[in-house]
Amino acid sequence: MSLRPDDHRRKWDKDEFEKIAAERLQAELDEDEKSKKKAVPVKRELLKQRDYKVDLDSKLGKSIVINKNTPTAQSGGYYCNVCDCVVKDSINFLDHINGKKHQRNLGIRLREAAEEEARVKELRRERRRDKKRKLNDDDTEETPGPAQNELAEIMGFSGFGASKK
Repeated sequence: MSLRPDDHRRKWDKDEFEKIAAERLQAELDEDEKSKKKAVPVKRELLKQRDYKVDLDSKLGKSIVINKNTPTAQSGGYYCNVCDCVVKDSINFLDHINGKKHQRNLGIRLREAAEEEARVKELRRERRRDKKRKLNDDDTEETPGPAQNELAEIMGFSGFGASKK
C-alpha cells in the first residue's frame, strides 16, 4: 500500500499478489495430479441402442386436474421412474434420458436389481437345503429302535405311525 497521506486510494503490490496466485495455482495442480493417481479408472459400458420405446405421444393434447394429493408420476409432464423426477416437455425429457444423471442412476438401479436377484436366489437355495436337512432328520428319527419294535409286537400292530418314504 501507498504510504503517502495525500493519496487516499489504495495501491496494491501486483508482484506480491501474482506470486500468491501462482502458488495457489501450483497447489491446485499438485492436488489434481495426486487425485488422478489415486483414482482408479472406471470401465464404462459402450453406448448401445435403447431396447424400449419412449412414450412421448400418450399425454399429447390431454388435460389433467392436479391437486396436492396427486402422485408425482401422474402430475403434469413426463415422469422418470429411474430418477424420480418430472420433466415438463418432451424435448427436455429426451435430454434427461440421454443425460449423465439418468444414465448413472440407471446403472446404479441395474446393479441394485442384480444384487437383489442374487440375494433372492441364495435365500431360495438356503430354504431348499433346510427342507432337505429337515426331511433327512425326520427320517432318521422315525426309524423305530429295538425297544419300540418289541412294544409294537406286544400290542399287536406293526408300528406307531406311517413312515414318510
